[in-house]
Amino acid sequence: MPARVTTLALAGAGAYCATSALSAAFTAPSASQVTRNLRQQQQQQQQRLQHGHAGEQQGGSVAGACWAVAAAGAVGCAVRAGKRAMCPATAPRVARAVAATLEKTSFSKMPATVKPGVVTGQALVDLLNYAKENEFAIPGVNIVGTSSINACMEAAKKAGGPIMVTFSRGGGQFIAGKAADNVDDAACIAGSIAGALHVRAVAELYGVPVILHTDHCQKSWLPWFDGLLKANEEYFEKNGEPLFSSHMLDLSEEPLEENIAICKKYLERMAKVNLLLEMELGITGGEEDGVDNTDVDSSRLYTQPEEVWEVYKALSSVPNGNFTVAAAFGNVHGVYAPGNVELKPVILHNTQKYIKEQLGCESDKPVSFVFHGGSGSSVEDIQYAIKAGVIKMNIDTDTQWAFWDGVNEYQKKNVDYLQAQIGNPEGPEKPNKKYYDPRMALRAGEVSMADRLVKAMEDLKCIDRL
Repeated sequence: MPARVTTLALAGAGAYCATSALSAAFTAPSASQVTRNLRQQQQQQQQRLQHGHAGEQQGGSVAGACWAVAAAGAVGCAVRAGKRAMCPATAPRVARAVAATLEKTSFSKMPATVKPGVVTGQALVDLLNYAKENEFAIPGVNIVGTSSINACMEAAKKAGGPIMVTFSRGGGQFIAGKAADNVDDAACIAGSIAGALHVRAVAELYGVPVILHTDHCQKSWLPWFDGLLKANEEYFEKNGEPLFSSHMLDLSEEPLEENIAICKKYLERMAKVNLLLEMELGITGGEEDGVDNTDVDSSRLYTQPEEVWEVYKALSSVPNGNFTVAAAFGNVHGVYAPGNVELKPVILHNTQKYIKEQLGCESDKPVSFVFHGGSGSSVEDIQYAIKAGVIKMNIDTDTQWAFWDGVNEYQKKNVDYLQAQIGNPEGPEKPNKKYYDPRMALRAGEVSMADRLVKAMEDLKCIDRL
């Protein structure tokens, strides 16, 4: 009985809130109301990111039902409001928008805020907390075009888990075209935006949550970062959410104080449009997409707990600021012979313990960590890192190879049909168009990459999580 009463009460509250929200769209609130609402949202979001929400999962189905009631009431409210205050063309549009929200499938295991398609703002925070509480990590996959983007979402659909589609600066430029004008990073910016819009157009069709992210941005690449922030702000103004879900700043080569200061400055700007910041401490070794740390001093591959604490204090002070930390624990980009890389995920465990002591909090994992240089890592190291609060692992080298391997296998299988436009083992006049159609080789690459990603999701325990 108490559960039923609670459900009815929440449903009523949800419907009332939906009505109020729609009314607010046509009646400007006072400045004091806006200030109070923002402060409440900032406090709630910051508490959720830092300490997680026990009970989110249990309340998912109830909350989902309440949101459905709220949205249903909102449709009626929108129509009534349209008769009073909106032009005839506006009311149906609002009603359709709310109805579209109703049509989105909810997940039985995920927090109620998480829906199919691109996940941003509070839904993103809830998703990452859900991953940390349930000890799995989301693969963050570097892409270079729509084929690798689609392979990511195909893998997520097969595995039944969320996915992170990650654009590097070089990947963004490749999408725009290597011949495009790249003065002031114009092509890098335009290509990243184009790729993000592609994801937004198709992500819901795969029925999975997708995080839109960008990878390493060092100090000299900040014009690219600035261009993306401008695009997010423009998108937010029109749609009420950012274009991307999150962005990464990699200022690990700078002095710690400067790294933190720049990250804090950017997070203050990002928080205004509900963007999450990923920052890096220590250095990820190896080389990847223009970032070359092959000759770095090995001592810089291991972050100290005190450094993470300094970051945590500074970034936690930003209102509505949400962030993750890429703390180095021996990570190296690329794949190397056994024994050449020494991962020490115990560093992450020790850091969580240290920060818990500093905070005096109940959570054993106050920090949300991310794992760079995941390709070639042992399953044991990966899963031990996840137990320390890793909620995302980057993967690039292995998926690049998988895509190429698929293309190569297709070529070897059909080599006799790929030597000329006409003529093959079936006859000298037989056409080969269906074999050299670029979509055939690209599709073989997509399938191979998706299969490799499903294996990665198994290692990350990101299977059947929806």
